[in-house]
Parts: sequence; structure tokens; C-alpha cells
Amino acid sequence: QVHLVESGGGLVQAGGSLRLSCAASGRALSIYGMGWFRQAPGKEREFVASDTWPFKTNDRNYADAVKGRFTISRDIPKNTVYLQMNSLKPEDTAVYYCVANPNHIPANPTAVVYWGQGTQVTVSS
Repeated sequence: QVHLVESGGGLVQAGGSLRLSCAASGRALSIYGMGWFRQAPGKEREFVASDTWPFKTNDRNYADAVKGRFTISRDIPKNTVYLQMNSLKPEDTAVYYCVANPNHIPANPTAVVYWGQGTQVTVSS
């Protein structure tokens, strides 16, 4: 079992930055993929970013909508994954969910095993 707790959401103006954190507990986390999804009001849950073993820079993946603005990183000893969000836009407003999955994070949210409770990010124009 893997338990995920997000923090760091809030209200920010367009162009601003936020950093989300996700503290994970459980077994075998060192080989789990971890990442982030988001869900805006009235929209389907969508993939944002992921980090997969062996956690090198080229093992990170991003949705096209956030590429160049968001950065995922992981502190392995602390079992924590971060999402640094820069140049935020109103369309980034959503509930952001931390996720974990054996090996890698699939783009299809129904295939993800573990979810955090979510943290709200609101970007005002």
C-alpha cells in the first residue's frame, strides 16, 4: 500500500509560481513511478507530469500544455515528489493529484493505482 499526501496548492495570479509537494509512504517506493494529474471543473482528469525509475532527467515526461513551465523532481531519501509550476495561466486552475504506480505512470488515469487526496490550484487573470 502507498499513501500520498499533497500540499502547496493555493491562489496565485497569472504569471506567478507555486510548488506542490507530495509526501509518500509505503513499500518499494524507490521503483515506483510518481507524478501528477489534474482535473479542472467540468473536465476529465488529465496527465500533467511523471518521473520514472531510474529517475534521470530523461525519465521525466510532461503534458504538452505544461512543457517548459512545469518541472517535476523527486527527493528519493525523503520519498517526496515536487511539481514546480512557473508562468501559471488561468487554464492551469484545477485540483492537482499526486499519483504513484508500479514502474511508470500511464497517461490513462484509470490505470493509475495510487492517488492522493488532491490540492486546489487557482490562477487568477
